[in-house]
Amino acid sequence: MRILIVAVGKVKERGARELVDDYLKRISRYVRVEEIELKDGDESEVAARFAKAIPSERSVVVALEVDGKAWSSHRLADFVSEHENVGTQNVVFLIGGSYGLPKATSAAADVLLSLSAMTLPHRLARILLAEQIYRAFSILRGEPYSH
Repeated sequence: MRILIVAVGKVKERGARELVDDYLKRISRYVRVEEIELKDGDESEVAARFAKAIPSERSVVVALEVDGKAWSSHRLADFVSEHENVGTQNVVFLIGGSYGLPKATSAAADVLLSLSAMTLPHRLARILLAEQIYRAFSILRGEPYSH
């Protein structure tokens, strides 16, 4: 299985970039993980970029949306475990830019997930998502980080 984080914009701030990279490195101990940063643009351009970045074969797509379902860390771990067990090739997480995800992109996702009821800057959302994915794997492996 591969975890793919597809996000609009680049994380340029040094501290934020270091945090994202640290969590991606930690996740890579368990599973292949990749990050794709998309250029921003109008809604149709961004939707096309997302469509091109999402692998079509055996993928489950999770769109981060403020109105999505709020999961606990353990629920995310269960979700990851389910997809490890059924042979899902790619679990793809989508993070929009300053205007969120294009409506068509969000509508096509398999799951709408909310990290918070508050709107988060995309940089912070990326850090939080990467940390929670790492936490999910540590929960599944019974490692002390998850406590």
